[in-house]
Amino acid sequence: MSQIVEHVDFKIYIDDFSKHLHELFRNEYDFNQISLKRDLPADFRAKIMAKNPLAVAIPELHGGRGVNVKECLGVLAAASYESLSLSLMFGINIALFLEPLAKYGNYAVQERIFKKFLEEQAMGGLMITEKAYGSDALNMKTSCREIDGGFKIQGEKHWQGLSGAADFWLVTARKANENGDLARDIDFFVTDDSNPAQHIPMVERYNNLGLYAIPYGINQIDITVPENQKLQPESTGLKLMLDMLHRSRLQFPGMGLGFIKRLMDESLAHCQNRIVGGAPLANLDAVKYQLSRIQAAYTICSGMCAYSTSNSGIDKDLATASIEANALKSLITDLMQESAQIALQLAGANGYRLDHIAGRAVVDSRPFQIFEGSNEMLYGQIADAVLKLMRKTKETSLANFLAGYSNTQESIKYFANLLNFTIDQAVSQRDAVTLGRIIARVISFQFVLNMNGFNTELVELTRQHMVSDITMFVGQYLSQNTSSPIFEYQDNSDWMNFA
Repeated sequence: MSQIVEHVDFKIYIDDFSKHLHELFRNEYDFNQISLKRDLPADFRAKIMAKNPLAVAIPELHGGRGVNVKECLGVLAAASYESLSLSLMFGINIALFLEPLAKYGNYAVQERIFKKFLEEQAMGGLMITEKAYGSDALNMKTSCREIDGGFKIQGEKHWQGLSGAADFWLVTARKANENGDLARDIDFFVTDDSNPAQHIPMVERYNNLGLYAIPYGINQIDITVPENQKLQPESTGLKLMLDMLHRSRLQFPGMGLGFIKRLMDESLAHCQNRIVGGAPLANLDAVKYQLSRIQAAYTICSGMCAYSTSNSGIDKDLATASIEANALKSLITDLMQESAQIALQLAGANGYRLDHIAGRAVVDSRPFQIFEGSNEMLYGQIADAVLKLMRKTKETSLANFLAGYSNTQESIKYFANLLNFTIDQAVSQRDAVTLGRIIARVISFQFVLNMNGFNTELVELTRQHMVSDITMFVGQYLSQNTSSPIFEYQDNSDWMNFA
């Protein structure tokens, strides 16, 4: 077995791994130039993986570090400080392949695949998305049918990170009934790309706008897998999928933390060193506001990581954890994009380059607001779930309800005066999205408050920004905006006729 680090104290390991990445990205390779090209060079990736970072998501029984969430998030954060693309590669492997395999996989299959990860730097991914069925996964058309000793799987998937590059896949399909109809439930299968019968070719590569290090494209599936490569759900495949996706969403803050911290460090240094009118840029009040926005995002993300560490392990059943999972994923990815936009603005013209940390951060973080459920959809689901609970308890005051909800009962006191309005009728979809944005912030600020001993100045500036945000969203919600697009807008709409 290759040298792995499962018995090294994690603090020692993560410090060493962070220094290793710093040396590779800043000194040994010119990552500013590498970032302009598709894929990571093979030798570069091999040196990154020489430290076996994915061992954190492999059970001790199979030679790994034990699938400890704190360690998984630590590796994601260390990677995203240098490269969001690299962190997403790790995130795909950890949350969408290794953790579900560790929880639901056949022992013999686990043993063989985990060995490949530890000894041969293998990688894995997840195939759910189809062209006509993005977030509508329940209507996927990829089918499976039982054959002698296994399953035949046929279909097409796209936008899978590591398309054409992963060694193993989790593939989702619906069982084909005798009449050709597809069952409602979803099955998961592990595939081994080195086996010709299980090889899934990428037939078209996409020119993704950012995240150049990760290949995306269209994948044609026509494979046969043995029976033991089917994951075994505890009840239904649908609940398995929800458990897996909610766990993944709860671990998004690991990718967000290093990314936001890097933008914070770069922006603080730039604004202290950049002289404008004889004084540092950081002296300007508007700049202080922008820098503190990034620091509030960092603080919120820290609280999210602390919460996820205790609540997203593979020993937990997360199938019903939609409110918290959706809140963390949607809010942190919004804050990642906002932090990138602020960093670019503060960097000035130099920031508007793909080989600048801020310019690259803007395009690399943007799809995080879309994949694994678009944020508008997730915010709407948060609100729908909360409104359902309010109706069940016959509560019409949002503030009163949140005062009794476990993950907002401490933080609501800071916002109760803003949220003391009633919701006693049906809520439009757009207003549900706005309510979701509010609720996600109240939930996430409680996770900050739960970090006893965390920097009080950061907590206070975060409180102020959350009050500002929630005030704005409450105004948006109460404005009763019902505007709709005018598709036939051409009549009397040419300004030249009125000048």
